[in-house]
This record gives sequence, structure tokens and C-alpha cells, in this order.
Amino acid sequence: MIVVTGATGNVGRSLVRVLAAAGEKPTATSRNITEADVPEGVEYRKADLADAESLRPVFDGADALFLQNGGPSAHTLNVGDILDAARAGGVERVVLLSSLGVATRPDSASHGVLGLSIEEAVRGSGLDWTILRPGNFDSNTYAWAPSVRAERTVTAPFGGVGLPAIDPDDIAEVAAVALREDGHAGKIYELTGPVSVTPREQAEAIGAALDEPIRFVEQTPDEARAQMLNFMPADVVETTLAILGEPNTAERRVSPDVEKVLGRAPRTYADWARANVAAFR
Repeated sequence: MIVVTGATGNVGRSLVRVLAAAGEKPTATSRNITEADVPEGVEYRKADLADAESLRPVFDGADALFLQNGGPSAHTLNVGDILDAARAGGVERVVLLSSLGVATRPDSASHGVLGLSIEEAVRGSGLDWTILRPGNFDSNTYAWAPSVRAERTVTAPFGGVGLPAIDPDDIAEVAAVALREDGHAGKIYELTGPVSVTPREQAEAIGAALDEPIRFVEQTPDEARAQMLNFMPADVVETTLAILGEPNTAERRVSPDVEKVLGRAPRTYADWARANVAAFR
């Protein structure tokens, strides 16, 4: 049995679907998961990553674990306790969803220091481990959906700065391989899309998927900062703005790891926009 934490998130939800389609019997878990969040016939259990004890019954009888790193709530996790509970339940293999920022922004408290501490706990767990370090997600642009639906407008900073954003479905497919197949223990995979894409180009791709023009309005960094502070801690905001506005060489690099694991190139942002166009109608 494979336990998928963060099963209502962009990667976890897709991973549950991929595993079920492959004939596995995943157990999907998150704090507020419901039957509507999983494919028909898939077991789901409510549990909180911030409460390792709540995960013990979920892990009972499992042999593999997809561990979401907590995202904005990562500071609330006791990863050591989570891994202890996983081992006690029978888990032998763990795949961690980490972040490229662990490598590219090591001095950032949120992206680097905290992320590295989680990775180190996994590497020292005694379990067979694989670490996934994705960069910017295509699905981050869901944040534009309300303004696209209402006004056919995208507002974002750094309109001409590109990053090789990745489709969360590609992350999920890499995770499924690492969870199900041998040969991935001790590996760290950096996961990106096939090419860099700018926010302005992303807006154009959404417009192409809708077959309607989308107007792009470039925010100033201060405007973006004020908006992001409504839902992100200040240190996360500053690091995120630095990545979006002045990405370093490592953050601009297109990684070969998706193709290495899956045997095909990663999907483009345009592919993602076409597949998810309903969110923008």
C-alpha cells in the first residue's frame, strides 16, 4: 500500500489518480479530505501532517510513502516523528516532495534552511528515499483565473523573466515511478519543464487555449509584494520575488531528470493551459 500525503494538493491529487490507474491501492490523506477528492474506490483518511500521531493508523500496513513537505506550513511539521510513525507502520520507501530552492537559495530561511532540514531528516530515516526538487509550478497561474474569467486580464510582476515551470502532473508521474519501481533510492531529481516561459508568454498560452486575447498588465515589485503578503510570510515573499525577478543560473536551468525517469520530455506550459482551460473560462 502507498500512502499519499497532501492528497488534495496539485501534486498529491494527481499522484493518487496516477497510482489508481496503474492498479495500485493508494491511501489518500490530508487534513480535510473528502470522498469527492479521490477517484471512485480509492481509500481516503483524514490526518494532519502537523500531528504525527494522527498518521499512525493511516500508515498501518503501508510499504511506501509520498511525503509532501508541508508547503507554507512546513515549519509546523515534526518530520522525524512522521518518519518514526511511518516506519512503525511498515513503510520501507519514502518519496519526498521538496523544492529546488533547497539547492538554489540555501540561505533562505524558508526555501533553503527549513527545506534542507526536512531533506536531512528523510535521508537519515533509515528508509529507502528519493527526493524530488521541482521548481516553479505551472499551476501557480491558477491565481490568475478570477481576473481571466472576469476581465480576460493577467496581472503579474516580471513579465519578461522566464523560468522552466513544470506541470504538477509530471511531478506526480515521476513520484509514481519512484514509489513503485526499484532503482531510485538515494536519488535527488530536479524537476523542471522543457523550456523557460515568461508570465507574458503564459498569459498568451491561456489566451490561445481560450481562443480569446488576454491582456497582460505588469505589476511593480512593490505591488506584487503587497498582494503576496496577504497569503505568504514576509521571508517567503522576498525569496519568491527574488526567484521570479532575478533567477540565478540554477533556477533558469532546464533539468533532464523528468525525461530520464519517464522516458519522455516534460509537458510544456501550453500543454498545461490547454488541459486546464476550464478553470479560466
